[in-house]
Amino acid sequence: MAMAETRPTTPPGKLGASLLEPGFLAKLERLALVSRRVYAGQMKGERRSTRRGGSVEVADFRDYVPGDDLRQVDWNTFARLDRLFLKLFVEEEDLTVHLLIDGSRSMAFGSPPNGDYARRVAAALGFIALFGFDRVTASVLAEERVYTLPAVRGRPQVFQLFRFLEEARFEGRTNLARSLRDYALQSARPGLAVLLSDCFDPGYAEGLKALAARRFDVAVLHLLDPTEVAPDLTGDLKLVDAETGEIREISVSQHLLGQYRKALEEFCAGLKQVCSRYGMEYIRATTDVPFEELVLRALRGAGGVR
Repeated sequence: MAMAETRPTTPPGKLGASLLEPGFLAKLERLALVSRRVYAGQMKGERRSTRRGGSVEVADFRDYVPGDDLRQVDWNTFARLDRLFLKLFVEEEDLTVHLLIDGSRSMAFGSPPNGDYARRVAAALGFIALFGFDRVTASVLAEERVYTLPAVRGRPQVFQLFRFLEEARFEGRTNLARSLRDYALQSARPGLAVLLSDCFDPGYAEGLKALAARRFDVAVLHLLDPTEVAPDLTGDLKLVDAETGEIREISVSQHLLGQYRKALEEFCAGLKQVCSRYGMEYIRATTDVPFEELVLRALRGAGGVR
């Protein structure tokens, strides 16, 4: 069973400098994360939901019935129509954003490493959420344990989030089925879950199913290095599995590369199909795409930010 741990912290120094540029942070302040589902919040935030609540923004009206609070009567409408209507207000809620990062050694592959790209995207999404007064929790998923930053809320907590992400390590194997299942079962408050992974663990489907069963609104950011998509290899090679250490000797030919590319596309199509089945967003990105572009364009186009 996966265990939740909080890693020891270190002095922040120039905290976040390795993650996000100050100019980009200014752009992020104008964005807000969007969930397609409405969740009951614990505190009021800057988010408008379809629930009726007690804010000052009117959402709708209904006929007055005996016993209603007379303070909510729209007296201006009464003066015009000689009928009593009750004002219904928009509820403002905080959303919980769950940043789930694959901590396997395969995420250390690439230039830049997929894991570094993932932590920068997670930092940007967390920054947006915290500046919108939403709650943010972040977890690094490993095989034996899940390193977790407990939910934080408020703009000053962005430094705590950055510290956690900067200390994330990508090593060993992971078990997405077990990690995501345990995470879904142990989470007190579902919300918007963003999985950042290369998804090479075959258990991803079971894990995503578990999140869907707990009514998480899920976005899968499928991160790949360009050389994983179109490897430029030839001749006799010795390949080493980044997670298991297994060694395999192969002879690379154009025919073999063609088979690899076909298999990869089928794999990605299968992952996209699983996401579609559970009503999840699927966003595939290679790490040569500037992560700023992924956050500001790709996610906005997919409905993830506004």
